[in-house]
Parts: sequence; C-alpha cells; structure tokens
Amino acid sequence: MSRLTIPAREAAPAASQPLLDAVEKSLGSVPNLFRLVGQSPAALSGLLGLNGALSKALDARTRERIALAVAQVNGCDYCLSAHSYLALNLAKLDEAEIALNRRGHSADPRADAAVVFAAKVATARGQVSDADLAAVKLAGYTEAQIIEIVGLVVVNVFTNFINNVAETEIDFPVVRAAEAA
Repeated sequence: MSRLTIPAREAAPAASQPLLDAVEKSLGSVPNLFRLVGQSPAALSGLLGLNGALSKALDARTRERIALAVAQVNGCDYCLSAHSYLALNLAKLDEAEIALNRRGHSADPRADAAVVFAAKVATARGQVSDADLAAVKLAGYTEAQIIEIVGLVVVNVFTNFINNVAETEIDFPVVRAAEAA
C-alpha cells in the first residue's frame, strides 16, 4: 500500500483533470504515478511539460535506456517496473539490453555512451568529470543532446523520488531494484 494517497481518477483536482485526460489518451490508462502526482496540478503540469518536451529528445530506445539506468541508481521499483514494461513493449528492447541498461550500459556503442553518462550524472548529482563529458561527445552527442540527457536524468529523478517517498503501488509487472539486473 502506498504511503501517500493515490486518488481515484475522478477524485483528482479539477485543474489536473485535463492533464490526466491527456495521459489516458497517450497511454490508454492513467498509471498510479500520474494519479499520485495529479494531487498537485502544478507538479503534474511540470512533470508532463518536461516529459513532453523531452519526448522529442534523442530516440525512444535511448530515452528508455536512460530511464532504466537512473531508476536503478535511485532504487525506484515503480520506475524500473514501468520502464522495463515500456522498454520491452514500446521501445522493443530485449531482456539482455534491459539488464545492461540497469547496470548503466548498452550493447549499442553510441547508446552506451549516453547511458553511462546519464548514470554518472545521476550518481554524481551532476558533478561529472571532463573525461565523462569528453566520452559522450566522442560518441557523437552534441552539446544540445548532452543537455537533453541531463534533462532526461532530471525528469526521471523526479519520478524516482516521488515514487520512493510514496512507495507507490506498482501497476506494471513488478521489477525490483534489489534483484540482480
């Protein structure tokens, strides 16, 4: 059971209703995370705004890889469960790739640079080295894309922290951070 209330969809504040409608239209349902955050229209608007803007950053496979790496760093079972499901079913990543992503890597050399960098950003709270920055640039990422990688880390840290605080009830096939990736 979650430590913070996950309201029924219809119990969300009026200002959150159109935002939750958009989530439902996009995903086909309103996962517990969005119903939880929807208690605060400001927080939901911020989450969806940044998430929506960054949905144009990089490609879906790399975004999911980064989400998995960051969720593992932060020990967020909810996000590991959600992004494992999305990685398999939306991004079409296989189990071996998902396991690598959770360890902060990828079998794809270019994606590996982004995932390694994202995991370092999350672990070091942005205090990365010149060598870390050089490695992601060497893999062909532009400065704009590096900023997008940092943005993806930030939006994932936000949801990781919300879910860790709330111990949000997982409404995806369950994946645990403590389990070996």
